[in-house]
Parts: sequence; structure tokens; C-alpha cells
Amino acid sequence: MREFNIDTRMGAMAGLRVDAPDAPRVLALHGWLDNAASFLPLQPYLGGIELVALDMPGHGASAHLPETAEYTVVNTARTIFAAADALGWQRFSLLGHSLGGAVASVMAAAAPERIERLGVIESLGALSREQGHNVTSLREAFAGLEAEPQRPLRVFPDPAAAVRARVRAGGIGEAAARLLVERGLAPARGEDGPRGFSWRSDPRLTRPTAIRMSEEQVRELLAAIECPVRVIYAEPAQVYFPEAQRRARFDCLRDGQLVVLPGGHHLHMEAPAEVAAALAGFFDGR
Repeated sequence: MREFNIDTRMGAMAGLRVDAPDAPRVLALHGWLDNAASFLPLQPYLGGIELVALDMPGHGASAHLPETAEYTVVNTARTIFAAADALGWQRFSLLGHSLGGAVASVMAAAAPERIERLGVIESLGALSREQGHNVTSLREAFAGLEAEPQRPLRVFPDPAAAVRARVRAGGIGEAAARLLVERGLAPARGEDGPRGFSWRSDPRLTRPTAIRMSEEQVRELLAAIECPVRVIYAEPAQVYFPEAQRRARFDCLRDGQLVVLPGGHHLHMEAPAEVAAALAGFFDGR
């Protein structure tokens, strides 16, 4: 995959791509605090498509959103459509992991005339919040914003230290973590010159979400998706996306196929051949 950069009406974006002009077009969207390198292990197994893996706003080499713009699923969906416009893609398919799958689900519901097919890995729809909790969450988010100190970014002496930190955070092995870290780090500078490495993702991505959709709203959007959907879940289910919820969401789809594979949350990086087999023929309509 080669590096690329594009200017969009919503800011500069970067990513990795494989050019195949006559093949089906697929935009790949990574998970929260990951980046386009999330799809490096999978790409060699996905022949016959033009794959463009984006660094979503605030991640990897893409620009951070201005202070006046929030990192919400809906706003991120708008930026991905802007990227597709900059690529000259009117109709295309989506492949999303985790947060990227949530964004892709919103895009497919919002503009069905533009999305041909939707593949999601360890995701389907956005994280929801139970009714009755939004006011508390809203107030906590605003209180945290007002009290938030300007903390300096964490600095690592070398990329290996950052890899160890990413592995300790959980849910990913060392080889996969290394790919994400290599793309996610930038040289850090102090007053006296270079002093190690720090994350180049926007620190605002870790702020609490003020407002989320209810589960009923999420399911309403899923029911509105018109294109074929291939859903890949890892077994066992994640605590924040339990089995009952993820099965109920799948049942909302008009045209869905479900594949369940043993593995962890980043199974597309750690079991790429198996995930590619689950996607075989999907994006070219077979």
C-alpha cells in the first residue's frame, strides 16, 4: 500500500491505498485511536478491489479537527464523505473496524445512494446510551472540558516503549501494535531539541462523549441501510458490545450476512486470512 494525501473541504487527510482503477472501490475505516495501518495485514488477502484506508480525522497523519468541531460519529461520517468527494468517488463500498464500523453504518444509513456494500468488523452501529443518562453525561463532559488542564503529550524514549504501552493497554498483540505505533508516532521536540516520540493523534479524542444515540435510534438507522451488509464478530463478545446487543442489531438489517470467528477485537490484524475469507467475493458482488 502506498502513502497518499488529499485536501478535502473539511481538512487535509492521509492514508494508505492500493490502486486498481477498474476494480470495486472500498474505503476502509479504522478503530478509535488506531490508524490506516490497521488494514496492512488484511490487504494482501483482499485481491480484486481498489482499497483506500484512511486515517480518520485526528488520527494518524490526518489533520486534527478545529476546536469548534467535535469528534462525533456523525461529524466523522461527514468528513469521510468529503474524502470520497476529493477522491472523485460518487459510489463506493465501506469496510470498517470498531469505530470505523460505527461511522460506516451511519454513512450507509445517511446516503444509501452512495454506498454499494458495507462490511463491518467488530462493530455495527454506534455506541449507545440508555435513556435517562444523557443529562448526567452532558454535564460531566462540559465540567471536564472546563476543568481540563493543558497536559503535555506523553513522550516515549523510542518506538519500542510505545509498542509496549499499546500492548499493556490490552486487546492487541505486539506485531499488530507495532504497525499502529509506527504510523501513530511523531518526533517530540522540547526547548532544547528532539526528545523522543509522542502520539500524533488528537488528545481530544479521549474526551468523554457528551451525547450519544439511544439503542432504539441506533437500531432505527440500521434498519434503514439498503445495501448488502457483511458483519464479522469476534468470539467472545466484548464487554461493551455484548452478545445480546450485537445479535439484536444484526437482526435489524434488511440484507445482512453474519460471520463469527474466534479471536480478539483486532482479529482483522491478527487473523487476516480468516477475516479475508469471510469477506471473499463480497465487495465484487459474488
